[in-house]
Amino acid sequence: MGEYATPSYGDAPYWDERYEKEGPEKTFDWYQQYTGLAPIFDLYMNKASKVLMVGCGNAVLSEDMVQNGYQDIWNIDISSVVVDFMKQRNSNIPQLKYDTMNVCSMGFDESTFDVVLDKGTLDAILCGNNSMENASAMISEVCRVLKPGGKFLLITYGDPQVRISHLQADELSWTVKIHAMPRPGVCAELCPAWALVPMKIGINGRLVPNGEDLEGGNVHYIYVCTKDSL
Repeated sequence: MGEYATPSYGDAPYWDERYEKEGPEKTFDWYQQYTGLAPIFDLYMNKASKVLMVGCGNAVLSEDMVQNGYQDIWNIDISSVVVDFMKQRNSNIPQLKYDTMNVCSMGFDESTFDVVLDKGTLDAILCGNNSMENASAMISEVCRVLKPGGKFLLITYGDPQVRISHLQADELSWTVKIHAMPRPGVCAELCPAWALVPMKIGINGRLVPNGEDLEGGNVHYIYVCTKDSL
């Protein structure tokens, strides 16, 4: 019996093949949808923010944001297949721009964006080849393209014990807050009041509970990294 091969989530050919099979009509949002995330977004960004969505895939998050008043969202993905699909899908929405780009080596100038959003891209990179090196490159690039005072919102299944070290490298000039968000279907409310309060990190990187059950994979995590002002 052959060994099970882990999908190459960090590689463009894997995603090109996957999106080709799914076709241009398929959409999918990893982890959370805009309706649940909106109250968190409102805490850290405004509708006029210049936003970069890294690893946009075929999610409708950017579309939902525009419908709710966001004016300038640049979407990038390593897969040219899905970028072409999304360009065609949203060709009538001028607030959305799409480009094929590797988040580990972006073509943007320094201090370009007010906000960078990631919903699953770092997670995919950490499942690919050269994961530690590529994760470090991605985080450094995100920090580079953020304006002073800008914010990186990382939405992930990774708890602080496995994610915070990637965000606290010495060369990263930002501060980090963490929110826990119930996974869809766990809570009656999409975004309960406790999710809006940044959490404290206790011993060994464990979050100190403030009303929610953090055990058993009931939550996703939102890391808010605010770049130092000049």
